[in-house]
Amino acid sequence: MNFSPEEAAACWGLIELAWEEDLGPRKVDLTTQAIIPPDLPGPAVFVARASGVVAGLHAVELVLNTSHSPLLKFQPLVQDGDRVRPGDRLATVAGLMQSILTAERIALNFLQHLSGIATMTRRFVDAVAGLPCQILDTRKTTPGWRLLEKYAVRCGGGYNHRMGLYDGALIKDNHLAALGGGPDAIRQSIQLAREKNGPDVPVEIEVENLDLLEVALACRPDIVLLDNMSLDQLREAVRRRNEKAPQIQLEASGGITLHNVRAVAETGVDRISVGALTHSTPALDIALDYEE
Repeated sequence: MNFSPEEAAACWGLIELAWEEDLGPRKVDLTTQAIIPPDLPGPAVFVARASGVVAGLHAVELVLNTSHSPLLKFQPLVQDGDRVRPGDRLATVAGLMQSILTAERIALNFLQHLSGIATMTRRFVDAVAGLPCQILDTRKTTPGWRLLEKYAVRCGGGYNHRMGLYDGALIKDNHLAALGGGPDAIRQSIQLAREKNGPDVPVEIEVENLDLLEVALACRPDIVLLDNMSLDQLREAVRRRNEKAPQIQLEASGGITLHNVRAVAETGVDRISVGALTHSTPALDIALDYEE
């Protein structure tokens, strides 16, 4: 899986910020410059310390090809989206040891963070394997990192929800509350979203109970988000959807964990969105080891 031009541009911006943070106004690595000979060659290898799914090798390559880390040769040994186990070699880097050591932490930050997201996503995807249900991310992303974090979700086998406020209409509880709440707010908001945005913009609306689901189904949005419903409520929501508006997709969200995601998928919903994929996933343990 490769970066899109937009993802590559976002990555470049983050890399420049990372270099600025690490090198500071003096643009120097005080430790490496002081103790490592400038002509010392340094082959090194990125190694997995835990099982997971790799994401971010393209980011590492960009980190290692800036003016701050010149003349480094990067060779990936696996691809983004591949599963790895402890001890697996992910990529090698060769060149001057000063450049490798100076770039090490920045490169690992990208690789560990994105691989952690891909790994967690794959666990959710594996948990619903065999069921016709997609695992999606949300907009609960790190500022500046959204495109890369959503890229990592795809590396893990998940799907992207809307990228931002600009590419889909999602009518949530506070939108409805601002319009007075209740059935009239649902009808009004769906109608306005259709009229103002045109037919090419998908319309999704959040409901919190089965009575409001009935109103939403009658208004024919593209997707209904079922917020924090019980398994029994989800099954009933699917039954009513199948009976009255089978073309509308149902998305479950709220309180989704690895322990309950399969049970949620088995209710028959089409989509499950999980904010934890991006907002609270631990980094995958990956190291950069010097090789003689």
